[in-house]
Order: sequence, then C-alpha cells, then structure tokens
Amino acid sequence: MADIVKQILAKPIQLADQVTKAADEASSFKQECAELKSKTEKLAGLLRQAARASSDLYVRPTRRIIDDTEQVLDKALSLVLKCRANGIMKRVFTINPAAAFRKMSSQLENSIGDVSWLLRVSASADDRDDEYLGLPPIAANEPILHLIWEQIAILYTGSLENRSEAAASLVSLASDNDRYGKLIIEEGGVGPLLKLVKEGKVEGQENAAKAIGLLGRDPESVEHMIHAGVCTVFAKILKEGPMKVQAVSAWAVSELAANYPKCQDLFAQNNVIRLLVSHLAFETIEEHSKYAIASNKASSIHAVVMASSNSNSNVKNVVEEDHQTQIPHPMGNREPNQMHHVVRNTMAMQGGAKLPQKPSNNHVRSNSQGNVIAKQAHQLSYQYHQNGLITGASTKGRESEDPATKSSMKAMAARALWHLAKENSLICKSITESRALLCFAVLLEKGTEEVRFNSAMALMEITAVAEQDPDLRRSAFKPNSHACKLIVDQLLKITEQADSELLIPCIKAIGNLARTFRATETRMIAPLVKLLDEREAEVSKEAAIALAKFACTDNYLHLDHSKAIINAGGAKHLIQLVYFGEHIVQLPALLLLCYISHHVPDSEELAQAKVLTVLEWASRQSNMTQNATGKLLQEAKSRLELYQSRGSTGFH
Repeated sequence: MADIVKQILAKPIQLADQVTKAADEASSFKQECAELKSKTEKLAGLLRQAARASSDLYVRPTRRIIDDTEQVLDKALSLVLKCRANGIMKRVFTINPAAAFRKMSSQLENSIGDVSWLLRVSASADDRDDEYLGLPPIAANEPILHLIWEQIAILYTGSLENRSEAAASLVSLASDNDRYGKLIIEEGGVGPLLKLVKEGKVEGQENAAKAIGLLGRDPESVEHMIHAGVCTVFAKILKEGPMKVQAVSAWAVSELAANYPKCQDLFAQNNVIRLLVSHLAFETIEEHSKYAIASNKASSIHAVVMASSNSNSNVKNVVEEDHQTQIPHPMGNREPNQMHHVVRNTMAMQGGAKLPQKPSNNHVRSNSQGNVIAKQAHQLSYQYHQNGLITGASTKGRESEDPATKSSMKAMAARALWHLAKENSLICKSITESRALLCFAVLLEKGTEEVRFNSAMALMEITAVAEQDPDLRRSAFKPNSHACKLIVDQLLKITEQADSELLIPCIKAIGNLARTFRATETRMIAPLVKLLDEREAEVSKEAAIALAKFACTDNYLHLDHSKAIINAGGAKHLIQLVYFGEHIVQLPALLLLCYISHHVPDSEELAQAKVLTVLEWASRQSNMTQNATGKLLQEAKSRLELYQSRGSTGFH
C-alpha cells in the first residue's frame, strides 16, 4: 500500500519542482510568480512529508486529494511558463492576468489545506492529540464525505476506544441515509470495521458488527463484504465471541442473507448454521422437562455388549446410520444420548474396567465383541467430532450472562436462521437434522415476544421449502415425529388464540405442512375455518390459502380435508368473502370454495348455502375468471349442476 501511495505522490512532487523553477525564470509578472512559488514550495514540502508517511496515509482521500492537487499544479505550471513568453503571446496573455493569478493562488491554498488535512487525519490518535481536524476544502461541496473519511481514518489508526466511537458514528450515518452507507463502502470502511469486530473491546465489536449489518442493504454491498471476509469473521465471533457481540453478529448475518440470498451457502460453509443452532439450543430444551427425551437405560458397557450379542451387525448398523445422518434427528427411535453412553462406557472399559464374567464358553466371544464395539465406538466418536456434533459454539461464561442478553441471542439466532433458510433446501435440511425444530417448539411457547416471532418466521420459511421438497418434508416432518408434533401443537395453539403478530406466519406454516397430516388429523381445520370470519382481510386471506392447500387436488387427502372444512362451517364464511370480501381475499376464498365444491358436490351443506348461485355469479365477474381460478370455477360449477339434477340436494 505504501508503494502505491508513493507512486501517486511522485508526479505532483515533480510538478511542484517544475513550477518553482519556472517561477524563478519568469520575465514578466515576477511578483505574482514569486507568490505562486512560495505557495508551491509550501505545498511541495507537505507532499514530501506525505511521501515519508506513505505507509500511514488513508488511501481513499489520498487518491482524490492528490489527483486534484496534481491538476492544480499542472495549471500553475502552464500559467508560470507563459510569464517567460515574449511578443504576441505575451500580449495575448496580458489581456487579464490579475484574475488568472488570483484564481491560481486560491487553488494552491486549497491544495495546501487538503494535503494538511490528509496528514492530520492519517496521523495516529496520540500524534493528533484530539485536535479538531476541520473540513478539507475538497469536501466543501460534500461535507458528509469529509466526516466519513475522518471516521474511517480513525478506524485505521485510532485507539480501541476511538475506533469504537468511530464505528458508532458510521452506524449513525448508515442508519440515516442509504447513500451514506454506499459512501462508507466506497471509501474503504468495510475492512477496518471487520478488523474491529475481531480485535476490539465488546462495545467496539458491537458497533462494528451493527455497522456491517446496516451497510449490507443491497446485493452489491453484501457481495463486497463477502469478498472482504465477513463470513469468516462472523463465524469466529459466533463460536468464541462475547454473547452481546454474538447477538449483534447474528442480526448482521440475517440482514446480509435477507438482502443477498446468494450468501446463504457461504455462511453455511463457514459452519454458521451449526453455531446458530447451538445458541438456539443453549438453556432451551433442558429447562423444560416435557421436551426432554428419555436417556438410554443401558448404562454399562456390559449391557451394550450383551445387547449386541444377539446380532453382530447391530453396532455396525448404528454406526452406518449415524454416519449417514451426521446430526441425529432429535425424535428418532434411537435415544440421542446412546452415542455418548457407548463412548463413555467404551473409554471406561479401555481404562481398565472389567466386564462381569459368566462361567460360559461365550466369555471369549463376548470379549472379542467388546473390542469390536470399542473400536467402532471410537470411530463413531471421531466422526461426531469431525462433523461438529459434539463441539460447537463455546459455552464458556455463557451461563453467567444476564437473561436479557441470552434472550437477545436467541432472538437474533432465530432471525438469522429464518433468513438463511429462505428458499434453501440444503440449509433447511441442515437445520432440521439438528435440534433446531425442538428448540423452535420450546421457544414458541416459552420465548419472549421477539424470540417467538423470529422462531415462527423461521418455521414458516422452513416449512415453505419442505412443501416444495418432498425429501425434506418426509425426513423433517414425519407425522409420528415428536418434534413435529410439538411444533404443530404450538402452531395450532397460536392459531386458536388468534391474537398476536405470530398468527400469520403460523397460519402459513400450517398450510405448508398440509400434505404431512393424516386423514384422522383434522384438528387444525376448524381454527383455520374460524379465521375466515376474521375482521382483518390479511388473516382471512392467509387462512383461505392455507385451507386451499388442504383441499387442493394435489393433496392426497383432499376429499377428507374438504369434508372437514364443510363440517366446520366453511361454506358460509367463504360465500361472505366471495361476495363482500376485500379484493385481496376474494380470489383465495373463491379458489377454496371451488375446491370443496369440486370434491364434495353432493354435500347437503353446500346445497343449503346455495354455493352454486355464488359460483354462477362469480363466473360472470371478469376479475374472477381471468386467471387459473377461472378453469377450476367452471369445473366446480359443472360438478354442482350435475348433482343438482338428481333433485336430492335442493339446489336452486
């Protein structure tokens, strides 16, 4: 960097020397030339001082100031050289020489002021002694640029306290105006901010991480920060940093992922998903006994050995299954602590613990099997460590954090997982194979308002991906999965209460899981039908969309779900919405009404509600027939007309 600055400074220094020499050789306007020479020599001295301090100079303002200074010196040289001219050239020049010299003198003064400011702003905090830097002339037309330069320069050269204050100033600027954020990035602010995140004290790290999050407001800005190494820095903080800094860093990750989804996989490659889940799980599951899983009863290595004696392949199967799964599903048939019991008991055996012996010829074979188990358990333990299943974010000191900080950490971890999971199957798979689903179930019930909302949003995005990804849906949301049952319980509870900002994401999550429910699992239908009568159009719309996912033809159980919707009184609510609902809810309500009419055309409830009349009216409305709903509308109407001819339904 110092070599680049020296190259930038070389030409203006040469020009300054040429101006000085030319001023000495002037044959006219000698006094004016002498004044220009004096100012040029002062400027040349400052330029040489800058060259000696090139390693400390802040490059961005250096380029702009030196480029401007070079242009001024080039004009000054042209002016002074004319003072050596004779004859007609001299007469042409002397038409208005006073104005030219005054303008040039002013420009040289400005250049002197700019270079002086550059030297002051690039000096260390100790050398500067907190002096007021003032406004450089070059920034007169854009004062904010000078302020940004000053704060970034402090980030490069200031003490940790001063760097923290500078980061806080950049946070304020980035919060005020998107353009200021762009300027901070363009002027080289990302690098020193990331350095402060790594090296600063807690307050400075928080300020720097918050600034990074605020700067990532568009894909181009986030991409710049990705190239600067933001993924690695935040991964390190989430693993080892103070919890307050970890919470802000998780928030920043959520902002970057939200504004540039392409960075999701890059964060995942840096183990950010695992670290966030670790923060989510800390003091979450173990605090609530109803979410706990029974520990393995086989506590002795003898029990493990005896259990394995029935089949030599049992352990092998466990090893292969765990290796394929990598992160054990929290609600699998196998207890999650089995691996730890095997490892612990195996190590005890290797440490000299003797197995209970029976007077049997199978004793030698048991010992041999014990050795096999020991070897396989050791390999499995290594695999777990390699895959990051035992190690995770450092828990040192986290227990002593105050409750507000712990809550903030969980809220931001859930927020980051929400934005990282959006439309990303691989990340959703990674999340669902961990303890995250169980954590979300707990936090939906026990968390603070912010934690609950972010958890609900994360589940909404994960279930949205699962709706489109059959493999993820089958693996993560099995109907008999304990974690899935707990999540559905909480989603249903919030939907029944219908009195919080969690309502819409929970409605969407239930709709996304529509294909996972069995025919006997109809308890979520009635609360959704009830929400069709909600005063808020947005809630009614989402309820209709969710119910349509139960009743649509693509759902294997569409007939059972359609009947359940009718039995819950859905027809009368849908008729009201189609006739009198706001525009945003009319089409979803009509679509759902068409589905249930198509699947259960012989329903007496539909006949009594005069659904056919509603469909005939809708078929005459241009705004309801100019989309995909139009075809389904005609099919549903035809089905109802067919059953009307039987004379048993009472259609009119």
